[in-house]
Amino acid sequence: MKNNYLLILILLSNFIFGQNKQFLYEYKFIPDSTNKTDIKTEIMILNFQKDRSEYYSSVRYASDSAQFEDYQKGINSMPSGSAMVNEWVTKYPNSNQLVHTTFLIWDKYKVKQDVEFNWKLTTEFSKILSYDVQKATTEFGGRKWTAWFTKEIPIQDGPYKFKGLPGLILKIEDSNKSHVFELKGIKSKKEPFVYPDLHNYRIVELNHDQFIKKFKSYRQNPTADLVGRIPDQRDADGKFRTSSEIIRELNQQALERLAKENNLIELNLLK
Repeated sequence: MKNNYLLILILLSNFIFGQNKQFLYEYKFIPDSTNKTDIKTEIMILNFQKDRSEYYSSVRYASDSAQFEDYQKGINSMPSGSAMVNEWVTKYPNSNQLVHTTFLIWDKYKVKQDVEFNWKLTTEFSKILSYDVQKATTEFGGRKWTAWFTKEIPIQDGPYKFKGLPGLILKIEDSNKSHVFELKGIKSKKEPFVYPDLHNYRIVELNHDQFIKKFKSYRQNPTADLVGRIPDQRDADGKFRTSSEIIRELNQQALERLAKENNLIELNLLK
């Protein structure tokens, strides 16, 4: 019996790691802590391969893929869909280093970061999607988190930056339930995964400390980097506006939007 159980584990491990896997998570989040009835939902994908995993929005991926196909045909198209999560996380096996890719106004930031979780395993068990799951807790980003993982899928990964448990994280949520990720499906893919790169953004590479400084500056003055990048011009009605006027208007719009984005998944970025 013991040998049969070991054989099952070996076969399961070969099944998991012999293919590229896509884990589909439903991500529910509350952007504005002053309006807790406004709950957003987006399907996120954790694309797992031997050398890395990539976490991204399914809506953003569909839009970028469509634009990329048009670009190859010589067509300059606009983004489709309305992705609410515009960031990626790339993680690597047997490493605490990851790359968090996000946008600040019009620029794409690639942030290298070392993340190590101090997980505390409990003796509480349950089931999610017919998998036996075990409860674990940790603290990250200024929040307390509860995760449910399964050893039946021997992948030490999960949504967003979460990883390091002895099995895939099927569900994880913070103590206020402001951010909840739950696995909804699994797909297998034979071909290697490559996220379409449109090369239509300026890329800025930073370490995490540099990014924190930049992020806090951005929250105070979102359009600081646009100075000198927007020319004087006439609007659709023919009204002439200077570069300073346009930037000032964009800055006010951004500040109003950011004021309602006060419930970040990494809450300590606002301190």
